[in-house]
Amino acid sequence: MYETLEIERHGRVATIWMNRPAVFNAFNEQLIADMNDACAALNADLAVRVVILAGRGRHFSAGADLNWMQRASTYDSEENLEDSRRFARMLRALADMSKPTIARVQGAALGGGTGLAAACDMAVASADAVFSTSEVKFGIIPAVISPYVLRAIGPRHALRYFQSAERISAERALEIGLVNEVTTLDALDAVIAALADALIAGAPQAQKAAKDLIAAINGRAIDHSVCEETAQRIAQQRATDEAKEGIAAFLKKRAPSWLL
Repeated sequence: MYETLEIERHGRVATIWMNRPAVFNAFNEQLIADMNDACAALNADLAVRVVILAGRGRHFSAGADLNWMQRASTYDSEENLEDSRRFARMLRALADMSKPTIARVQGAALGGGTGLAAACDMAVASADAVFSTSEVKFGIIPAVISPYVLRAIGPRHALRYFQSAERISAERALEIGLVNEVTTLDALDAVIAALADALIAGAPQAQKAAKDLIAAINGRAIDHSVCEETAQRIAQQRATDEAKEGIAAFLKKRAPSWLL
């Protein structure tokens, strides 16, 4: 279906494999278009409960394909802006998926590769993974990926790494919040499978509501409006059929319907 991606399904888990290993899964116009379409398709697929983003070969993603960037440098201002908008739309399609997303990171995750990992809800990295917001080395800035990287690491770390373009080891990425867990390369798939199983146990509508809750509340002062909004959100969620089913299943010691 896609020129630059492979979609692999195991039960309720779908993996988007970036499939340009010869160029370390660097992305170009085609990969951006394919990724945008794949995110939309998997988001609409009710049989899919968890989406994993991964890269074929030794590396997750080396970021932007420099041939693409060279072509972009020749665009006029309107073409340049529209090209950047397509990249921004793709990242938002990944970040706004209504189901949990996991970045499976091995090897290099540089520039936009760091952005892809940050746009996922969570990231698990192998110990050999390395990250970088390397854009300033090429005279550009990590603008389109910045909302997702900032969400993960905060402004203080961003002020350093957006300007220094230093390489960030897997352990350092764990310290600053860029990844959730670090494991060996051999154990990477098993760790992600266990995380996916834990996510599948949750109620899908509640998980979407939880993502919406975080987006709505994060960074706001704990004042009357926030307290009122949280009260309204839990009241609305408790009234759903899904919540009633979840509570009934727990009390009756049976599996809820979303696991059957």
